[in-house]
Amino acid sequence: MELFAGGGGLAMALHDAGFRHLLVNEFAPRACQTLLANKAAPHRDEAPLPKRLSDKWPLIQGDVREVDFTGLTGQVDLLAGGPPCQPFSLGGLARGDTDDRNGFPWFFRAMREIQPRAILCENVIGLMRPSFRDYFDYITRELSAPFEQRVEGESWVDHNKRLVKTLAHPNSDPSERYDVHVVPVNAADYGVPQLRRRVLMVAFRRDLEIEWRPPRATHSDTALAHALVDGSYWDEHDMAPRPDAIPAVLGPVDGLRRWRTLRDAIRGLGEPGPDKVEHPDVDAHIRWPGARIYAGHTPNLLDRPAKTVKAGVHGVPGGESVMRLDDGSIRYMTVRETARVMTFPDTWKLAGPRGEQMRQLGNAVPRLLGEVFATSVASALRGAR
Repeated sequence: MELFAGGGGLAMALHDAGFRHLLVNEFAPRACQTLLANKAAPHRDEAPLPKRLSDKWPLIQGDVREVDFTGLTGQVDLLAGGPPCQPFSLGGLARGDTDDRNGFPWFFRAMREIQPRAILCENVIGLMRPSFRDYFDYITRELSAPFEQRVEGESWVDHNKRLVKTLAHPNSDPSERYDVHVVPVNAADYGVPQLRRRVLMVAFRRDLEIEWRPPRATHSDTALAHALVDGSYWDEHDMAPRPDAIPAVLGPVDGLRRWRTLRDAIRGLGEPGPDKVEHPDVDAHIRWPGARIYAGHTPNLLDRPAKTVKAGVHGVPGGESVMRLDDGSIRYMTVRETARVMTFPDTWKLAGPRGEQMRQLGNAVPRLLGEVFATSVASALRGAR
């Protein structure tokens, strides 16, 4: 079961890892349109649960606070989702627990109602910065003991004190406790062509007695540097080396694969056509006018991983949606190029105008990063059975 599904990045990852969706929930209308245009269908109360991996994902469109999950109690292997990150994002207002968009309380309610065997939760790395660290520690404690419920009128600080006392007692019911793993990641280290730092929280119900280790990084900046220097990178792209992209200092070989670059991601797409004109062969590959660079708004470089894709179009700080081409010119990345950077397949259709499409991509989990962790969780659950 997945909450806060957005444009479907994590949902695709779970599906590709072998998880069959029993229920998907999302509030944003455009994101729901995207889900329905691809693998989802409207949820019907009287309909039987999906039986096959190929079945459509039952989508409840609406406020998570109004969804009753009790009909799935005991049937869910994995509860997944990325509670809205604006309360904790470096780019947001940073209101944290006081922000109405904080989705964690409803994620915990779903845990209590369905008692899933495992949890996979993704969020911004801003949760771990010093100003939010106490609240982040509180979140991990509540993941560990979701049945120690916060009562009406109780502050999170007082609830946290109760959780500390509860978790100090080892003789609690193991079916109501979860072993939580906190894993800070850079998506580029797992083959995503993007520098995207996030925190993943994975938890297993204690009565399953699962010992889990996070997936190891498979890609590195060091390996990319060696490929740029020894020429193998340029050979892959059938082009002459660009001196400005070759590093002056090399670290020791680490045995990992190289980071994937923006050039890798958009390979084969070709240049988009004139401004605001649909590409004849590639969906959502449309040039957008007005790109510019200035201090603090520098472009993406083709021979590096892309910057973090954010939920904005114009005016996003840092030039996340602008790229510099080989001839030195700049332009905005197209929606399809951005989807490639998020490791979405070209067949995935994004609903809405360009701004809404980019917003969905910026809020999503890179499909490949999600699949790496979903596959590891699936393997652990199969072993427990």
